[in-house]
Amino acid sequence: MADQLTQLKALTTVVADTGDIEAIKRYQPIDATTNPSLVLKAAEIPEYAPLIEDAVKWAKAQSQDKAQQILDAGDKLAVNIGLEVLKIVPGRISTEVDARLSFDTDASIAKARKLIRLYNEAGISNDRILIKLASTWEGIRAAEVLEQEGIQCNLTLLFSFAQARACAEAGAFLISPFVGRILDWYKAKHNRDYTASEDPGVVSVTAIYNYYKQHDYPTVVMGASFRNTGEILELAGCDRLTIGPALLETLSNTEAAVVRKLDYTGERKAKPSPMTEAEFRWELNQDAMAHEKLGEGIRLFAIDQGKLETMLASRL
Repeated sequence: MADQLTQLKALTTVVADTGDIEAIKRYQPIDATTNPSLVLKAAEIPEYAPLIEDAVKWAKAQSQDKAQQILDAGDKLAVNIGLEVLKIVPGRISTEVDARLSFDTDASIAKARKLIRLYNEAGISNDRILIKLASTWEGIRAAEVLEQEGIQCNLTLLFSFAQARACAEAGAFLISPFVGRILDWYKAKHNRDYTASEDPGVVSVTAIYNYYKQHDYPTVVMGASFRNTGEILELAGCDRLTIGPALLETLSNTEAAVVRKLDYTGERKAKPSPMTEAEFRWELNQDAMAHEKLGEGIRLFAIDQGKLETMLASRL
């Protein structure tokens, strides 16, 4: 019997949730995703020192203003790491817009265009890039504009059905519902463990997947933020799954049957009228878990972005 990772790849597009080149080489995913936390972690890898040096040199050539140099160096480093990843994966790299822009549509659009321009200048076409944006109302609106410009987006920090519905209605290419962080909240709130099949994160992604298929939304569902392989295997058949190196290793070392769990075969329904901003904000507000985890996720990514910029500032 083939290992579970091999079997999973036959059912779902596997994406590596890391900026670690060696891990990507080892597990041979189709795509890879990064975020500020992963870029910060990757920047600590000694082999990446030349990428940092190049980003700093480039930033110095763009502006004489130290604050602007720091921002430019952060953007260039994220793209430099993405370029290294694209040498290995045959598909796409997801690169994230600064989390501090999560409530500013225009600034998010401008940052996304800048990141795409840096990739284009390095010879990479738009079809190999996904721009990651937080699934706030403002982030979703930014994605709507960018998609119309041919810049495809990955809507991240997604915890609720309201966010998923709004992303599909905006024409987002892909969403990343955070399975493990949903589980974290419920375990802490209710002081109990969950089996893989009743895992609240798994239940949420399953509902989103079925809704998209039922209404013929082309938006790709990519489960993310896993805490254990049980969650992953319960979502076998999902469009894509982005998985960290530790869980990829566990799957690759386990020989047990993997069964397709997601495969919508029900009736198709007409798409509903798009949500209004008021409806979106109210439904998100009513979901305590999603409201809390979205805010927490943005804060944590912003903290790691700040740490990264502190490191870069010391080199400028």
